[in-house]
Amino acid sequence: MKLLSPFIALFQAVFLILWLVFWITLSGLAAIVTLNGEVPLMMARRFWAPMHWRITGSPLLVEPLPDVDWSKPHIFLMNHQSAFDIPVAFAVIPVNIRFIAKHVLKWIPFLGWYMAGTGMIFLNRSNRREAMRSLKEAGERIRAGSNILAFPEGTRSKDGRILPFKKGSFVLAVEAGVPIIPMAVEGTNGMLPPGSIRLRRSPIRVKVGPPISTAGIKGAEREALMLEVRDVIIQLHRDIGGAGGEPQDTSPAANS
Repeated sequence: MKLLSPFIALFQAVFLILWLVFWITLSGLAAIVTLNGEVPLMMARRFWAPMHWRITGSPLLVEPLPDVDWSKPHIFLMNHQSAFDIPVAFAVIPVNIRFIAKHVLKWIPFLGWYMAGTGMIFLNRSNRREAMRSLKEAGERIRAGSNILAFPEGTRSKDGRILPFKKGSFVLAVEAGVPIIPMAVEGTNGMLPPGSIRLRRSPIRVKVGPPISTAGIKGAEREALMLEVRDVIIQLHRDIGGAGGEPQDTSPAANS
């Protein structure tokens, strides 16, 4: 990991903001012209996302993808280290994705407009009723054929180790009846450490696991599914040089 000079770091930050505004504007116009709401997502995957690591000279190393029927909808679950995880997911996953995001992002100019216009799901975890409504909406999107990305930790890991998972993503996967595809990312926290606004050059590594079926899972079995998926993501994370994580305590006291 190499710290860039303050001048270069400032230039990169400003450039990425302008890059976001440019591509949101262009993709919005393309959606209007083509009458196709999938076009902005395709443009994000192919053009907007890769600049986030290229601008720092950070290599993106992706392990060979598993055998997946990409024509069918899935829920992608990924550990969360940095704001750069989203563009990495956009670039690595070979289909258009919509993701579940914190509701406060809705109010950010350009970014919030793009997210709302492309059908992203805003989740307010502080309001259980609104959160359940958002998950129901996500389920409807999946059944209509959309792929959804979620970060089951619910927040970014400060030290890179995988945090305990929250249950919402697994409730959604079971109710939608679609497979879960586990993913692990390592190195994005090196590009943008917690509490910092200065970009750094840091290798990014990604590994995608095979789909995990949710068929026939009911009630309390969702917790076993959550632990299974977390164990898989921990192993994927270790495979690419990450620290993994500790076993999750699912006792009532730990989840209170």
